[in-house]
Amino acid sequence: MHENIVENVKKVIKGKDKKIKIVLAAMYAGGHVLLEDVPGVGKTILARAIAISLGLDFKRIQFTPDLLPTDLTGLSIYDRKEDAFKFRPGPIFTDILLADEINRATPRTQSALLEAMAEGQVTVDGITHKLSSNFFVIATQNPIEYEGTFPLPEAQLDRFMARVSLGYPDKESEMEILTTQKIKHPIEDLRPVGTPEEFSQEKKNVRQVKISEDVKRYIVDIIEATRNHESLKYGASPRASISLMHMSMAWAYLNQRDFVLPDDVKEIVPYVLTHRIIQTTESKILRETKEEIIESILKKVPVVENENA
Repeated sequence: MHENIVENVKKVIKGKDKKIKIVLAAMYAGGHVLLEDVPGVGKTILARAIAISLGLDFKRIQFTPDLLPTDLTGLSIYDRKEDAFKFRPGPIFTDILLADEINRATPRTQSALLEAMAEGQVTVDGITHKLSSNFFVIATQNPIEYEGTFPLPEAQLDRFMARVSLGYPDKESEMEILTTQKIKHPIEDLRPVGTPEEFSQEKKNVRQVKISEDVKRYIVDIIEATRNHESLKYGASPRASISLMHMSMAWAYLNQRDFVLPDDVKEIVPYVLTHRIIQTTESKILRETKEEIIESILKKVPVVENENA
């Protein structure tokens, strides 16, 4: 089914095949994604296209400074007829939630979302409400505009399994975008190619993908290297190790294998680690990028020999 999803989403997101698969890998691995990009490159369309392809519910909420936690989670309202308080669910009660410009909301509202992401539930007036088993958040940030925003602290960024930037399309892809949207947007004709039940089963299949002790050791070696790198003040956490393992398993599954290769890990590393590491002041002065640091680590850490699980 996952091959059909990628092909379906490609009908509306042109020239970004790998980025589509990365977002799907995070979704299949049970994580959430942070999309950092300039406006207008297709972040909302990507989230909608995935939801439509899987037959999942989709909601979008625009984060603003006056957004309250209850605007997200819902609240209890008094019902005169029944003489009791009734819970009215907020937009977080969906399958795929697009949290647009998450850094424009206050830390209190951000925390409400991040808590729901971590626990799969929300508590209102002392009562716990479970979220969808397919609950998946795509949060967006504009990396070039910080005025009037509340940037997510590093500890909160760590809760996103992957960070992705779609980037601008190449010339050929942009020409195709103009052609396909001359009359109407192609997402209007997009149809489901899978069901929520099939998606739930595929998530279970991902957890059955084999990963050898050697590949797990390779993951740990990479994480350990971030903690000892001269350009990094703080390296990746154990949560990063788990995310890297699960994302690598999902990446192998999306590439139609039931075991993880070291190349799967290397392919996924930049998306899983760049938002989890903190550079030293000296490194920033030298204008090193986190991507360059990760690349240097991958060159130094020896690749394991045993490929099969």
